Amino acid sequence: MYRTHTCGQLKIEDVDKMVSLAGWVQRSRDLGGMTFIDLRDRYGITQLVFNMETDSALCEKARKLGREFVIRISGKVAERSNKNLKIPTGEIEIICNKFDILNASEVPPFTIEDETDGGDELRMKYRYLDLRRSVMKKNLELRHRMAQEVRNYLSKQNFLEIETPVLIKSTPEGARDFVVPSRMNPGQFYALPQSPQTFKQLLMVAGYDRYFQIVKCFRDEDLRADRQPEFTQIDCEMAFVEQDDILDTFEGLTKNMLSNIKGVEITEAFPRMSYSEALENYGNDKPDIRFEMTLHEISGLVKGKGFEVFDSAEYVGAICAESCSEYSRKQVDALTDFVKKPQIGAKGLVYVKCNPDGSYKSSVDKFFDQDALAGWASELGAKPGDLLLVLAGDKSRTLSALSELRLEMGRTLGLMDKTIFAPLWVVDFPLLEWDEDSRRFYAMHHPFTSPRPEDIELLDSDPGKVRANAYDLVINGVEIGGGSIRIHDKALQQKMFKTLGFAPEEAEAQFGFLMNAFRFGAPPHGGIAFGFDRLVSLFAGLDSIRDVIAFPKNNSGRDVMIDSPAKIEEELLKELRLRIEQAKA
Repeated sequence: MYRTHTCGQLKIEDVDKMVSLAGWVQRSRDLGGMTFIDLRDRYGITQLVFNMETDSALCEKARKLGREFVIRISGKVAERSNKNLKIPTGEIEIICNKFDILNASEVPPFTIEDETDGGDELRMKYRYLDLRRSVMKKNLELRHRMAQEVRNYLSKQNFLEIETPVLIKSTPEGARDFVVPSRMNPGQFYALPQSPQTFKQLLMVAGYDRYFQIVKCFRDEDLRADRQPEFTQIDCEMAFVEQDDILDTFEGLTKNMLSNIKGVEITEAFPRMSYSEALENYGNDKPDIRFEMTLHEISGLVKGKGFEVFDSAEYVGAICAESCSEYSRKQVDALTDFVKKPQIGAKGLVYVKCNPDGSYKSSVDKFFDQDALAGWASELGAKPGDLLLVLAGDKSRTLSALSELRLEMGRTLGLMDKTIFAPLWVVDFPLLEWDEDSRRFYAMHHPFTSPRPEDIELLDSDPGKVRANAYDLVINGVEIGGGSIRIHDKALQQKMFKTLGFAPEEAEAQFGFLMNAFRFGAPPHGGIAFGFDRLVSLFAGLDSIRDVIAFPKNNSGRDVMIDSPAKIEEELLKELRLRIEQAKA
């Protein structure tokens, strides 16, 4: 037996026990006649003591141990004189009488501590070392607990966990597919699933009215902090339900996890907000409602006053930052630089300081008098001491820029408390999006999303006005999950394909298997998928999903630890009947 206990297990009541521990050397401290070593395993840290007076040979041997050596020790549990109550084992130490080196270690490329000196790329290259840090261990433990809560809750709600295929057919679902060549079917390819969408619908046709799966999905898309080429979903589908049934069920799941994992009790129903309301008031479809500072259109107040920037704009909007009228010129200039970043795209920023004495100071005093500025302040509910920030231009771009400015002010003013969880449902999305380049409609979610029943007739006359029977769960400005009621009627599904520009034979080739299934009695059904990685990172208080995934990819989609993707042997290419062509300059 390598160990009788773990390094996080022994307490004051274990004093005088003879024990064996095994783990990694976290750090070593030589203090004259004594050597202290912190031994670490997955469960915690225990202090080891080697005494020069009682066993000089053993102590000298211990002094040669380096960081990350793997050792096994034996000894007696003793009460510590200098207790460390910050750790569970901090009241005891082990007086060692024996140890063995199980494996030596080279000096690690970065310190294995919570506050490490390793950068992101270095940590990802040596991920197996990074995962030894307790902060990473806590993230993976959290992920495990949350997966257990999901399974327990949904199982009690009569859901069945059913696996769906990983090698499937390529279908257009918005992002690019990862494809896999078939050796046994030369010239043909599987695709890795972007989601189990069609399979979970087929399970509803098959009569399994409550399905879920914690499942890997794959999308070949540009990456950022909350995206990975392979990611995990809590994928769910229900039959014989309407929108409220699904929202109530998964609101319950979310409340259950908040309660059991974070100790956060939410008793009231999650608020619901329409897509159009979210855009008008927050500038995006995933509003962070932990703080106010909503957007206000003031076009009617500012146009026709001789200020060309406003007069020529499609939309003029503003936000009110409370108690910020003392912002310096340097701070305002920094905000101007922020909104002018290429990814935000505003051309400039107008400000109005609501001075404590009731007067106003703005960057457009030449065009707007005190009464006009007072009207702006009144429209936004501003008080003396507040700061108004105004943007103008194309409506869509300006709403997006105002949204980013609002979030930047929320961060700057400390309004985004990560211990607060503010969920809401966003509903009534547009069913379709018009693309000017291709001159056709695309499904905003996917082609199986049902229109709102009252809008179905608009598919023929005005498709752009059709609302989807769809919904997103948003928490703290993060889209946690989304779903919809599905089309279960073959005729309506064919009409949807036609609206999307699919020729009948194209729709048959892509989705004939699903359409055929609908011929045999498809029940009304709908579902939702939660981004599990995003949900775990939100619960962990992190901004990136990388640190809740054991082995993530970098922003280029590479696993720098195993150096993947990589070239394959020419013989395998020949076997798959593939040829690599060099990109043209």
